[in-house]
Amino acid sequence: MELYLDSANLKEIEEGFKLGFLTGLTTTPTFMQREGITDIDGTIVKLSKIVPVLQIEALGNTAEDVVAEAVRQLELGLDPKKTVFKIPVSLEGLRACRMLRDKGLLVNVHLVYTLQQAYMAMQAGATYVCPLVGRLQDQGHDAVALVEQCVKAVERYKYDTKIMFSSVRNSEHIRNALTAGAHTITVPLKILKSLTENNFTALGTEQFLTDTRLMTVRVKDAMNNINPLVHEGTNIKDAIVKMTEYGFGCVTVVNDGGDAVGVFTDSDLRRLLQKDGEHILDKKIGGLEFKTPISIDVNALLNDAAVLFKKTSVDTLMATENNKPVGMLDIQDLKGY
Repeated sequence: MELYLDSANLKEIEEGFKLGFLTGLTTTPTFMQREGITDIDGTIVKLSKIVPVLQIEALGNTAEDVVAEAVRQLELGLDPKKTVFKIPVSLEGLRACRMLRDKGLLVNVHLVYTLQQAYMAMQAGATYVCPLVGRLQDQGHDAVALVEQCVKAVERYKYDTKIMFSSVRNSEHIRNALTAGAHTITVPLKILKSLTENNFTALGTEQFLTDTRLMTVRVKDAMNNINPLVHEGTNIKDAIVKMTEYGFGCVTVVNDGGDAVGVFTDSDLRRLLQKDGEHILDKKIGGLEFKTPISIDVNALLNDAAVLFKKTSVDTLMATENNKPVGMLDIQDLKGY
């Protein structure tokens, strides 16, 4: 199935065609008017240099007028092999379709609302026949059934015509177009961008990224550059201030040689205050009893850190290099790197 973008917004068009797999662009005078475009010819020329195939309106009261307008637009410098002229279905429009096709030009007969209209367009040699699904559904009709009927007519009678599913309002229309067997679909960018979205896909992708980080990223690359250290001679009150400045819920207590004596946490502080009261704030932090700090080497993989977090049920590991504390690895760093 061919996939067209339906727009006249230059920013949208540039964004859409960066995808690299769109067949072309469909646009209308109404779209251009909404975008405040006044230089229609200039816009058409600009768009023709951006997109692989451009479908534009050729209007007129008679077939001759329509053909003359198409020829005039080609003379702007458009490539006849990459330009499709859109013509509303009518007897004069179909006569113009046949005249343009006899010249080897491409034609989209659109504003189609009935199988009879589609049949006449096929018989006139239209390259594309374009039922407006959204608009037809707004009127209470089974527009998808019409698309199916048009596709069957093409297949049964061997017309060299593609059925374009247009006036797309939601992602369900895309599914309808696929199940109906439409040959072409033209889609607004907002809907186009939503087609790959799925919560299960997002969750699965995030899990793959997380697992890949665990197996390839090292602790030193995931941790921040803050090394929350306090000397064992620091009083508890000043250690709390340092803990706040570092932005961690803990600090590593070191001796004169820079070796870790232990780790002091905000949980330790709460327990001390409950047990001994505020007078302990002036005591030296080195006088406290510490549990052996749980550490990990900075060159270890995050996967090793994840195992250690799970095994010890802590939220922060002391990161070491050559057995010296050089920073902290928080459990959130496993996800946030």
